[in-house]
Amino acid sequence: MMMSRLRLYLCLLLGAAGGLRAPAASDLTNWEHVKVAPMKTSIYIGSVRLTTGTFERKDSTLATTYEAKVVPWFFWGETGRITITLTDTDLASMARGETADFTGEAFNHRNKPRSVTGRVQPATATSGKIKVRIMADGIELIFNSTYEFVDPKRPDRPAVTPPSGK
Repeated sequence: MMMSRLRLYLCLLLGAAGGLRAPAASDLTNWEHVKVAPMKTSIYIGSVRLTTGTFERKDSTLATTYEAKVVPWFFWGETGRITITLTDTDLASMARGETADFTGEAFNHRNKPRSVTGRVQPATATSGKIKVRIMADGIELIFNSTYEFVDPKRPDRPAVTPPSGK
């Protein structure tokens, strides 16, 4: 009798554990767009405000436009394109609440390259904190913000437009 209870408990435990699994790759297809809140960081006697459009995902690459405004040195401001790499494995880890590191690159309106690195720290399966490091002319700019995966197929989400690019 004790042995049959043990078998019953083991069967129940194994059955319950079978339901615990990482999200399937098909679950990630809804995560095609990522919205990042505007970011700001301080520099010597000034600040830089970074605004991005909605990142669009193609394979493992997320890409969008950006606009950087430098106060009080407005002539140092720039616009351009930025890309970051997050694989399906990274996205599945994020859905489980695990931190993921990323790399990427940016090119300003003069086609000057900027290296990009960062880390995402999920708060939920679809949103959390993001830290972005951009190397610009030998200066590392560190921005902290929040992100949210946006499902374009859901009608209850508002459309997001990229910055003006001016």
